[in-house]
Amino acid sequence: MITLRKSCDRGYADHGWLKSFHSFSFADYFDPKHMGWGNLRVINEDRIAPGTGFGTHGHRDMEIISYVLEGELAHQDSMGNGQAGGAHSGVIRPGDVQRMSAGTGVRHSEFNHAKDATTHFLQIWIEPDEPGVAPSYEQRRFEPAEKRGRLRLVASRDGREGSVRIHADAALYAGLLDGAESVELPLDPARRGYVHLVRGELTVNEQRLRGGDAALIAGESRIALAGGRDAEVLVFDLAA
Repeated sequence: MITLRKSCDRGYADHGWLKSFHSFSFADYFDPKHMGWGNLRVINEDRIAPGTGFGTHGHRDMEIISYVLEGELAHQDSMGNGQAGGAHSGVIRPGDVQRMSAGTGVRHSEFNHAKDATTHFLQIWIEPDEPGVAPSYEQRRFEPAEKRGRLRLVASRDGREGSVRIHADAALYAGLLDGAESVELPLDPARRGYVHLVRGELTVNEQRLRGGDAALIAGESRIALAGGRDAEVLVFDLAA
């Protein structure tokens, strides 16, 4: 079974400095029919105005992935990342995947320091396998060539193939597809799949998607992607 969710059907919030589309219920947007999919809880498509950002705030017991599309996102947290002497610079650019495991609790901020450029990124939350893990942070870069005409694993529970490691029964793939390029991902019918088309156009199991659209997949044995037109796509293999 494949259910399409159109971009225009998402929740939307305009805070002036922040414009955000919500694929699932979040903050003031509540839709009991869209509370998540499997253990995927949040996909927010955010645009942060120049010189603004999220002030310091807290999270716990959530796997948080940031995927930058345009501009830069500066991250600082209570683990020391993004601060002088920290293990990571905390600056995320297009092609980077950042993972923060909130676990027992972490505080962080996210900021767009550019004077004349909007930061456009996806914020993804996945529910962890168990609560109370130690907070941690990881950041990896995946070049466009790694995603061209294929699905590149960028996040997984075991960190295989150089992906960032999440404390959740889920795998996240990123792909760039255009023209005759096509790819298939096997899927256990007992699990759930989710396809979020970041931009462009793409056919998912013969269903046509356009930028911002998503496909919720259950009881299927594969995810087949084809017919891309400058498509950038995220594909999730999720616990039911």
